[in-house]
Amino acid sequence: MTSIPAAASLVTDATQPAQSPLRLSWQRFKSNRFAMGASMVVVLFILMAIFAPWLAPHDPNETDLLRRLQVPVWMQGGEWSYPLGCDALGRDLLSRIIYGSRVSIFIGATVIFVATAIGVVAGLLAGYLRGWVDAVISRLVDILLAFPYLLFAIGLMATMGPGLQNIILALAYKEWVIPCRLVRGETMALREVEYVEAARAVGASSFYIMAREILPNILSSVIVVSTLRIAHVIILEASLSFLGIGVQPPTASWGSLVADGRAFIWDGWWVSTFSGFAILMLVLAINVSSQGLRDAFDPRLRD
Repeated sequence: MTSIPAAASLVTDATQPAQSPLRLSWQRFKSNRFAMGASMVVVLFILMAIFAPWLAPHDPNETDLLRRLQVPVWMQGGEWSYPLGCDALGRDLLSRIIYGSRVSIFIGATVIFVATAIGVVAGLLAGYLRGWVDAVISRLVDILLAFPYLLFAIGLMATMGPGLQNIILALAYKEWVIPCRLVRGETMALREVEYVEAARAVGASSFYIMAREILPNILSSVIVVSTLRIAHVIILEASLSFLGIGVQPPTASWGSLVADGRAFIWDGWWVSTFSGFAILMLVLAINVSSQGLRDAFDPRLRD
């Protein structure tokens, strides 16, 4: 016979509202200290990019040849007004790194937003409609995947010319195939489940089924993959700027800062080192936080 305290606890548990899957996933993400710490680093970089005009101690394009390759503050001859030193033209390195975060984060976010929008639509159409639509989209994806990403982007940039807008177009041309393949596979698995067949049986249109029945169930996977791909796009943008076909001077870019310090790697090692360290920190933080998102929101990895 059930005791009164035990019965009371059962009644209490039954009356408590069940937590939503989104809230449970968020709680799992918060319990991951590495992912939360990495997310805070990403947020700090985003805030640094937004408030760059107020955080930068100097104009990033202001030159002073008398301060050419000035050493950082902790070395002999350094000044607190230029804590990370200056580059070969006497420009404040800290200010250029702060403004360079704007370029990297803006290009990464814009490319992923455009590519994800195109990839989700193409993946839904290919996975749900099948037939010739799937054949055309799949063959186009296969053709684009046959080219190495960086070489493909270099070829497009050489054709279109350098510039911020051309970088976004060159990287988005191929980036959409990643979410497209993911969404296509998820859609093919979900198009045969019971609730999709029920919606089809009551006469729901294909657009309604894709938008209301399938897309909400694959959105978490798309967000996780897109977040992870931002780090890859940032590296590609830095690589193009390093090669001189990306963001053009005098606009500050982390890739161009690393390239500017190559000729002074012994006498002015701080120019390339601190710029490369900024790329490393942001990309590593995005990767770790994306891994935490995947562990928290992927139902196949739940404990």
